[in-house]
Amino acid sequence: MTLAPETGAELAGKTVLPTYDDDAPPPVPRSSLGRPTPDEQFLRYGTWISALGLAWLITQRLLPLPGLPWFLVTWFACVLLVTTVTSGISGGFVEVRDRVAANVVTAGAVVVGAVLASAIVFVVVRGWKPLVHPNFFFDDMSGVGPKDPFTRGGVAHAVLGTLVEISIAVAITVPLGVGTAIFMSEVGGKFARVVRTVVEAMTALPSIVAGLFIYTVFIVALGYPRSGLAASLAIAVMMLPIIARASDVVLRVVPSGLREASLALGASRWKTVWSVVLPTARPGLATAVILGIARGIGETSPVLLTSGNAQFFVANPTDGVMNSLPLFIYSTVRSGEPIAIARAFAAASVLLALVLILFVTARLIARPKKAKKGRRRPPRRSSVDFVQADPLSEMGPVGPQSNPYQNQEYS
Repeated sequence: MTLAPETGAELAGKTVLPTYDDDAPPPVPRSSLGRPTPDEQFLRYGTWISALGLAWLITQRLLPLPGLPWFLVTWFACVLLVTTVTSGISGGFVEVRDRVAANVVTAGAVVVGAVLASAIVFVVVRGWKPLVHPNFFFDDMSGVGPKDPFTRGGVAHAVLGTLVEISIAVAITVPLGVGTAIFMSEVGGKFARVVRTVVEAMTALPSIVAGLFIYTVFIVALGYPRSGLAASLAIAVMMLPIIARASDVVLRVVPSGLREASLALGASRWKTVWSVVLPTARPGLATAVILGIARGIGETSPVLLTSGNAQFFVANPTDGVMNSLPLFIYSTVRSGEPIAIARAFAAASVLLALVLILFVTARLIARPKKAKKGRRRPPRRSSVDFVQADPLSEMGPVGPQSNPYQNQEYS
């Protein structure tokens, strides 16, 4: 029911109480914020369906545009056209821009998801034959040629080398990267600007340059042989700017009010960073580490220059050459044999699975701890007599006979 003010009353200087209008229609319940109404859902999905039919009519009947790419491009153009028309009929220019932008963002997300899914499906389909043999996951390639069947050989030595190299690289880059980000975001100063500039410049460093740097300094100048340790150092050079830059962005997002509250309570700057800033930014720091791992675990040229290619198990990173999954894929594809190429695609599938496992592990470690929910106890019944506990109960009941001020008038 709606409220209507009284008519015929002087509104100036007086308070007017609203009255109910009995003839007003009942109020329409408002839907929750963020949830589209049935009309909006019909308009959203109907736009894509009608644009689909319009695109089919244009590409298959009106214009000579055969092929799936032309159909998808025409469909998206029709979606924008139909969205503009329908939004202009039901709303204004603001609603038109809002719905067109929403459709553009939705189409972009669908394209990215389709590209990712197609890449994964293509790799798995090309390499599924070696994956069905258990020896592929437990054997190495010692004594196995490129034309040997899938029942011989495997990538266990490459998986071991990848895990060893990436573990050493993570142990080096995580403290250095997070420490550099803390220096840039928490300490600041003129030197912090120089460090930020260098980190941003190293982000675009070509991988072959990092491999040449470690090869020149660690192998040629210092005289150490090619090994998994040298490959780990090259991978660390590639991972360090990624982790430092991403961690810096995450730490700068932490609200300054948390730092100010901690410092106001008497905590030192280091205690504030360790106990307030880092726990708050832990999920973001885990994402930064994942980005660094994804960059380093797929590098081939630094490993090729610094590690070499071993066809057998090598567990000691300082004991000669060590293989890895990217290097195994590169060397196997170069043979040109169909069986070897299928092994390379199977190794690429294992690499994708390994990255997924590392990603899930990092997210589980960085997940904030949930508060322990104790066992809910039933509410206890109060045994207190509220009538006797009332301090005014001694005055007796308050009624017309006991109120001495009831019949008095005040001017």
